[in-house]
Amino acid sequence: MMRFLFALVLGVCALPGQARELIACGHPAYPPVSWVANGELRGLAPTLVRELFAELGLSVRLEAFGNWKRCLLEVREGRADIVVAAYRNRERERQFAFSLQHVVADPIVLFVRRDRQFAFDDWEDLRGRTVGLLLGDSFGERFDRFAAANLRIERVSSGRQNLGKLVLGRIDFMPVGMHSGHLQSRRQGQEQVLVQLPQTLVTEYYHVAVRKGSALEAVLPEIDRRLAELHADGSIARRLQEQADLYLAEAADADGIDAALD
Repeated sequence: MMRFLFALVLGVCALPGQARELIACGHPAYPPVSWVANGELRGLAPTLVRELFAELGLSVRLEAFGNWKRCLLEVREGRADIVVAAYRNRERERQFAFSLQHVVADPIVLFVRRDRQFAFDDWEDLRGRTVGLLLGDSFGERFDRFAAANLRIERVSSGRQNLGKLVLGRIDFMPVGMHSGHLQSRRQGQEQVLVQLPQTLVTEYYHVAVRKGSALEAVLPEIDRRLAELHADGSIARRLQEQADLYLAEAADADGIDAALD
């Protein structure tokens, strides 16, 4: 049965006389899961998705579409095929089919200015504060509803913009994955200015997603099987650390180029 489904997918994803290259996109500012550098989509999720689909005989081209909301739109409307990693919520589940197995478990924490820390024991402590979010960001249905009703929301298109607004005190806090937040603040040289509050906001999970109704839904069980294997043998944890190191190395290389030009 699985062999038949793969054949069906290969047929649908083919152009006359050639195999069609699938297009995948991801979050442009969420290292080490995914990020964009020099116009290229990089990180754990893009490289992993390309490899897993290649194992099935499907070629994937990684695209950087600008902001996160644009990536979701491109896949939802059929101009792209795969979101390399995304949170699940009710609205997205109407539009996308997700792998059951997650790519990454992502504890979401709050980053604030070190000199503007506040007590955070539950969500009520956030009421009335200004939160910085990226276009398309979601941190689960419950928090999204809470934020819409009780917070002042400011959205921007890039993680650099959001972090910059936090440094300047234009927003009160920035929810972000713990690992990603530390990497971004370190790369931007703001680790002495910004600090993580100790309480976790929520833990979310990144999944591979394809457009609902797409022929690619047929391969998701095989993607699940391979993701489970890679979690079990520690491969994903190791590769996540490798991608974090790569992200920081890019910053060091950029600093070296800038110094050479001065």
